[in-house]
Amino acid sequence: MVIKREVYLSKIRVYYDVDLIKVLTGIRRSGKSIILSQIIDELKENGIDDDHIIFLDFENFDFGYIDNATILNDYVKSKITDNKTYYLFFDEIQHVAEFEKAIASFKATIKCSIFVTGSNSKLLSGELATLLVGRTVEFKIFPFSFKEAHDYLELLGKKTDDTFIFDYMRWGGFPQRFLFSTEHDIKQYLDSVYEGIISKDILKRNSDIESYKFKTICSYVLANAGKEFSAENVVNFFNNANSKNKLEIEKKTIYNYLEKMEKAFFISRIKRFNIDGKEVLKTLEKQYAVDLGIRTINTNLIKFDNTFFLENLIFNELVVRGFEVYTGKTNKGEVDFVAIKDMKKCFIQVSYYMIDTKTVEREFDAFYPIKDASPKIVLSLDRIDMSHDGVLHLNIIDFLLGKVELPLS
Repeated sequence: MVIKREVYLSKIRVYYDVDLIKVLTGIRRSGKSIILSQIIDELKENGIDDDHIIFLDFENFDFGYIDNATILNDYVKSKITDNKTYYLFFDEIQHVAEFEKAIASFKATIKCSIFVTGSNSKLLSGELATLLVGRTVEFKIFPFSFKEAHDYLELLGKKTDDTFIFDYMRWGGFPQRFLFSTEHDIKQYLDSVYEGIISKDILKRNSDIESYKFKTICSYVLANAGKEFSAENVVNFFNNANSKNKLEIEKKTIYNYLEKMEKAFFISRIKRFNIDGKEVLKTLEKQYAVDLGIRTINTNLIKFDNTFFLENLIFNELVVRGFEVYTGKTNKGEVDFVAIKDMKKCFIQVSYYMIDTKTVEREFDAFYPIKDASPKIVLSLDRIDMSHDGVLHLNIIDFLLGKVELPLS
């Protein structure tokens, strides 16, 4: 059983017949292939013949021999029999050497609409972008959002309630993990996904990386996702650790590893927004895990009430919904997120439960230094509406399920 991933299809659909290469990127096992199949289904429903749809999955052994641009070019050209539009789908295209040359040739010589997927953002930052500058459009695919996971479980006949958010915060949204019923099996599956990404998308493509060092730093970054980040502090932590955990490493290596983690879609990196100066600061302050399950398997102790898991969840949700997201800085403190969309914005504080007056004051007072009139919102798991003094309070689960929207101005 599959759910229709309308949050992505609605964005991609308008490009079906636009002369741009549609590039779907995202972490392995996030569902990119399913989205391609759903696009193909829609094209067929719109009257496109099967023989004008060419689909190649480069992780399918049947197509393993198509491993370079020349063979790919010959294969596709052999399927072209008329001057009608052909729809070309290339899944996990990074397995084809110099694939970008073949794609550039198809675009120049065939009447076609091209869709490609890949599990490494090098797909766009390399030769494809150079050869076809301005001719690609990217769609970043995440594992199931909270609502998608909720809907998928209902499709499977499994009822959910408000407590499901703790399961989602712990084990994330990889579609296949919902097919397992025990935590042991879920963890085992996530471990295999995690190790597969490191071996196939990072170590295999970067032979200069020391495996042990990378895995150690990667685990540290994921375990501390959402917290203030300093490469210098990471270096000091490992260089000054006891002999068991000591790791000789330099700051430039940390930044190199962060870049590799981002390109393999383990993390998203978030910049600071100076609310007073209305400018984006150059320093990268935080990283968030693209999937919370991947964070969990790298975390020794899960404490939901420290809000970092909730912050991570909200950050991913905002990105999926098309927001530009920053962490906010004022002259007196910080706001969790500045969310911008269509030139409009809002300010967001994320809290677990506001169990006492002190917690309520802390979350709401964060907005007081902000003179900007844009909406100010506190998101928490509380069901009692605590909105006051112009600050809106929304329930996180209602927000995630699309029952309430964020106001923008």
